[in-house]
Amino acid sequence: MNTQVWWFGPLAVLLAYLAGSLSFAVIVSRLMRLDDPRSYGSGNPGATNVLRSGNKIAAALTLLFDGLKAFIPLWCVQQYGAEFGLAGGTIAAVAMAAFLGHLFPVFFKFKGGKGVATAIGASFGIHPLLGVATGLTWLIIAYFFRYSSLAALVAAVFTPVYYLLCDGVAWRSELAVTLALGFIAGLLLWRHKANVGRLISGSEPRIGRKS
Repeated sequence: MNTQVWWFGPLAVLLAYLAGSLSFAVIVSRLMRLDDPRSYGSGNPGATNVLRSGNKIAAALTLLFDGLKAFIPLWCVQQYGAEFGLAGGTIAAVAMAAFLGHLFPVFFKFKGGKGVATAIGASFGIHPLLGVATGLTWLIIAYFFRYSSLAALVAAVFTPVYYLLCDGVAWRSELAVTLALGFIAGLLLWRHKANVGRLISGSEPRIGRKS
C-alpha cells in the first residue's frame, strides 16, 4: 500500500506537538505529590531540576517520558509513513514539532522546559544509533563534569555532526532531517543561554544538588 493521504503529514505534526506539550516534570511531580518543579531550583520543568527534589524515581520517570514523547511519534512515522507516501520532510517536521511542544507547551501556558531529554528522544526516533551517540555524549560529559547544561550543549552541537558523519555508513542522511537537527540544536543552545553565563562565572549548580 502506498496511498497519498494529504492530511496524514499535518496530522502527524500536530499530534507530535501535542505529545511534546505534555510536561512530564509537572505531571509526574503532581502524581507523586511532590512540589511543582517550577517552584524550586532553576525553575525548569525538566528531569535535572526534578532530581533536585531528592526523588530519583521522579527524575528518572520524567527523563523517560520526556524522551518517549518525541520518540514515539517519530517511530510511528518511520514505521507507517511510507504507506502514505511520506518522506524525510515529515520526519523532520515531526521531530521539530515534538521539541517545540516541550519548549512551548499548549497545556502549560506555553512555558516549558529546555528540551534535553526530548531532543535525545528525537535522536533515537530518527535512528537508534544516532540516539545512542547523542545519549552517550550527554552521559560522558555529565559524568566527568557534573553539569547537565554543559552536557546538553555538547550533545546538541554534536548530534547534527554525527548525523552527517555517518551518512552512507549507518543511514542515508536527508537535508530536511539535517536542518531539523540543526534547528533543535540552535533552540537548545538558546534555551541554555543563562546556563552559559553561570558556567562562565562558576555559579552553575551541579547535577544532584538539591534546591
